Amino acid sequence: MIQARIRIMPKASILDPQGQTVLHALESLGFQQARACRMGKFVTLDFHGVDQGEVEREVAQICKRLLVNPNTESWQADYVELPDGEQA
Repeated sequence: MIQARIRIMPKASILDPQGQTVLHALESLGFQQARACRMGKFVTLDFHGVDQGEVEREVAQICKRLLVNPNTESWQADYVELPDGEQA
């Protein structure tokens, strides 16, 4: 089984109001060391019976067609080989 771990983040040029809200909340709670916060999404997809090249092509299409708004977000995926039935 191959697990795709996909990180979706706002592009650097895009204002991130959720990240700013979290940063302000951290400051109000006394956590003064954090200087920036960006909020994104983390998605895992498990694929059975296909090779990594096919998984990578499928993930690219899934991100392009469903998960990612290319105008405001970017994505990156890592691929992990897991024994069948195991989730990490």
